Amino acid sequence: MSGDPGLFGPDSVTWQAHGDPMMWVAGIRALYLQALHPRAVRGVMQNSDFRRDAWGRLMRTAAFVGTTTYGTTEAAEKAGARVRKIHRMLSATDPDTGERYGVDEPELLLWVHCAEIDSYLHVLRRSGYPLTDAAADRYLAEHRVSARLVGLDPDAVPADRAEMDAYFDKVRPELAAGDDARAVDDFLLRPPTHPLLVPARALLWRHVAHLAYGSLPPYAHELYGRRAPQPATVTRGLRATGALLRAVPARLRWQLPPRHILRAMARLGPGARPAPRRAVR
Repeated sequence: MSGDPGLFGPDSVTWQAHGDPMMWVAGIRALYLQALHPRAVRGVMQNSDFRRDAWGRLMRTAAFVGTTTYGTTEAAEKAGARVRKIHRMLSATDPDTGERYGVDEPELLLWVHCAEIDSYLHVLRRSGYPLTDAAADRYLAEHRVSARLVGLDPDAVPADRAEMDAYFDKVRPELAAGDDARAVDDFLLRPPTHPLLVPARALLWRHVAHLAYGSLPPYAHELYGRRAPQPATVTRGLRATGALLRAVPARLRWQLPPRHILRAMARLGPGARPAPRRAVR
């Protein structure tokens, strides 16, 4: 295998896991979870038209994950530099106190990072992706790299499941479902779409959004004030959806722009093809 393997490389858990189609469901779970931190979600809502550009935000996040996972080292570092530059220029105002704060505060960056990476890991494993406990810990440790790219001190980022659980226990008292979180919830339940696509939204998107919401931890359901199906029902739904999506040939799925995985395989050779069995080695 020749060429630049990037920040993670084909031998990493991240390289294998991020090629799974359930990452899209995990991304929506991450949005639900991230919105429960009032200071973090306020930074999003005050600096972007989330209701008009939520799709764009989701796609930009997907592009960042794809570039940092499968791109060259240079491309990943440039993507991180762009994110850090944008964050340095943005701030938000607390409407209750008038406090002005930067969206690049370490505690806010850490929340966004942990909510995202925890969602990826949780949905993948719960939907049937074969990750052992040891592989799950390696995955979290690997993402100290992506944490550095957005401006965090890697040593301050949870590196295994125990540290991640401890982090969520610590931050939980700060979480709440305020007006901004309600706006995110409302959008994810009923995203604006062309009238001709409303039936598809009802059939497909609703299913995905309900699965993502159902996979949240119980305290998140309590904060949002909406019931979720029983955990066993959610798990069955995730596993069934995962089986359905994974039945679509990977080569076909990976054709979707910007084709990060196919470009990585072209750069590194066929041995770079992501495969679940390699994630547990």
